[in-house]
Amino acid sequence: MDRVVVVGASLAGGRAAETLRKAGFQGTVTLVGDEPHPPYDRPPLSKEVLAGRIEPASVVFPTPWTELDVDLRLGQPATGLDTEARTVALDGDEVPYDGLVIATGAAPRRLPFGHDLAGVHVLRSLDDAAALHAAFAETPRVVVIGAGFIGSEAASSARDRGCPVTVLEALSAPLVRGLGPQIGAACGRLHDDNGTDLRCGVGVIDIVGDGGRVRAVQLADGTEVPADVVVVGIGVSPTTGWLVGSGLTIDDGIVCEATLAAGPPGVYAAGDCARWPNGALGGRMMRVEHWTNAAEQGAHVARNLLAGAAAQPYEAVPFVWSDQYGSRIQVAGHPSADDDVEVLVGSLDGPFLAGYRRGDALVGVAGLDLLRPFVKFRLLMQQGGSWADGLALAETFR
Repeated sequence: MDRVVVVGASLAGGRAAETLRKAGFQGTVTLVGDEPHPPYDRPPLSKEVLAGRIEPASVVFPTPWTELDVDLRLGQPATGLDTEARTVALDGDEVPYDGLVIATGAAPRRLPFGHDLAGVHVLRSLDDAAALHAAFAETPRVVVIGAGFIGSEAASSARDRGCPVTVLEALSAPLVRGLGPQIGAACGRLHDDNGTDLRCGVGVIDIVGDGGRVRAVQLADGTEVPADVVVVGIGVSPTTGWLVGSGLTIDDGIVCEATLAAGPPGVYAAGDCARWPNGALGGRMMRVEHWTNAAEQGAHVARNLLAGAAAQPYEAVPFVWSDQYGSRIQVAGHPSADDDVEVLVGSLDGPFLAGYRRGDALVGVAGLDLLRPFVKFRLLMQQGGSWADGLALAETFR
């Protein structure tokens, strides 16, 4: 293997390229990205960057790409993949590969209206964050559509900047799909406690403009919520459209084997676009959109490319955190609203840690401002601990 191409100058893609060099690979490494920026850290975009605590440019990783002899092809989105010829098509060019890492991540979902108006934003890229950071400087009336992690962090940062903020959520509580109504509502109280107007169970039917600029968000009941800036945070979709006709299996991401191999020889996927059977959670098929997963998978697929037939499965307990209004929400495992949930440490009136049970298994934990217990429970899950083990651990914090 003399030529490795990494498509996606993301955290996962950058970590893959860096790991190849650190592992001693001497061949050509080409890192392709659709943005003009080298790999950068996304979590600060909705937190420190929007809140004005750091400059947008400071999130770029200080990786010495020139010293690592990595050929950066930035601002050049991949447009196609030929797995028989082993080439990646760029705009007007083709890059041959012996090994390929696909780390194209995900793109924000958009509403079928309003995105042509000035003042309507999504938040995914460095440029998105820079534009929204500038928009917050005028302390506008901000409306956030969607109370997931990104929407809630954007709301928190807007309040830090002194903006009046309204958050609109279609479901009964924030984070209800993943954490259930009880825990979602407890996390949602952070909005109420910090002066954000959180409205749940509301439907958005239009974004109203005036002279080409947003004026209000219209709800299903006819109500208009005045807005100078709108942040649409309704989730993301894996970036796989460029793979049509490639022969890869696409189903809510690139369907991979346990090793993250994507089917054709020498092709792997990593990060937000990869869907694989996670042996750490009983082989459950999953696609994880979290920082830790992207970093670890990027390094893992690089090692597997070099290992050849000795490639190892990727098994991990997913982990994500969210900083909102000076508090930290942490989630590990793969909890869902269908699981049995019990508060194991603390109470929902303050800091807490909740466990999620599926049969006799501890499948997830979610915590608010209880960092030490969360670390212990996360370690327990990584060790395969049962629900009974979780109850025993909870007793040590009482």
